[in-house]
Amino acid sequence: MKSLRTYAIVDYLKQKKYCSIQELTSHFKVSGATMYRDIAELAARDVVQRVHGGIALQERAALRNAVSGSPFQERINWNRDKKESIALRALSRVGENDILFLDSSTTVHYLAQLLEKTSFSNLTIVTNSVMIIQNFHKFPSHYVRIGLGGSYDLQLNCFLGQATLRELEYLEISKAFISAFGVGDDKVTTNHEYHASLLMKVLELASRKYLLADRSKFNRCGLFRIAPCRAFDEILSDSD
Repeated sequence: MKSLRTYAIVDYLKQKKYCSIQELTSHFKVSGATMYRDIAELAARDVVQRVHGGIALQERAALRNAVSGSPFQERINWNRDKKESIALRALSRVGENDILFLDSSTTVHYLAQLLEKTSFSNLTIVTNSVMIIQNFHKFPSHYVRIGLGGSYDLQLNCFLGQATLRELEYLEISKAFISAFGVGDDKVTTNHEYHASLLMKVLELASRKYLLADRSKFNRCGLFRIAPCRAFDEILSDSD
């Protein structure tokens, strides 16, 4: 949840450009644990980036608006050309009779847009993404489209939780396409506990697993581990 303090942290960073964790906890008079939670929220929204010993403001033209509006909408156009390139590579991995799981990431959203224009004889799409579900009517009418329900998460614009996991239990997944917050040290991570639980279950069910991650995701780490990098059949990126 957004707080007045996270807005204040961003304003403070606009002046400082870089701050150590110790400086931030001292300035805002909060515990280290509280500050780490605030930083995790801002990092998940791509407003700040973790650097050695502290955090720095993300360098992008739209940053002045990064703490307003939907967090998902904030991310949708960030690195768009790279995400579209990755999505095109992912599309080549899709074939007839596939049962696909598409996660709620912005990169996979671009894959979903490409799938809307395909003409397979038989394809099934399973997703917990609200945006993809809202666009189900754009897919060929004979495609099977399954939206997973659960508790709505505003930040990820998707459904998560025990109800979502229970619905997955009944499904077979041939190919899973997911993204993550961080990739590095042979692990794939996210900042959302329930998101991690969902993706762990998806990877358990899927016959083939694809990680879609642009270069900004590499060498950074979220709070919760999803899987080791070797758990994926392929990591599709804009960087070798």
